[in-house]
Amino acid sequence: MNKYESVIIIKPNLDEEEIDNITQKVKDIIEENGTVTKVEKMGMKKLAYEIRKNKEGYYIVIYFEADASIISKLERYYRITENIIKFLIVRKDD
Repeated sequence: MNKYESVIIIKPNLDEEEIDNITQKVKDIIEENGTVTKVEKMGMKKLAYEIRKNKEGYYIVIYFEADASIISKLERYYRITENIIKFLIVRKDD
């Protein structure tokens, strides 16, 4: 299993419950074939540039171990969820 780090930027106008629902769905996708090691809610931050008419975003960083096949499922979920305005998945070397 490979180690990964995923950063998600969520629209700033969502409440805490909606943010938790998105985070839980991502965790569920990862736990199909992997394990979530850590979830960091970084909170609201100002964006370096405007993304989809948003100047701020709610940052979440998820550290996990999984097979490479899970990455395409995650990226698909990120793309079809309209409340996620930006994402990044990085493989971490040991």
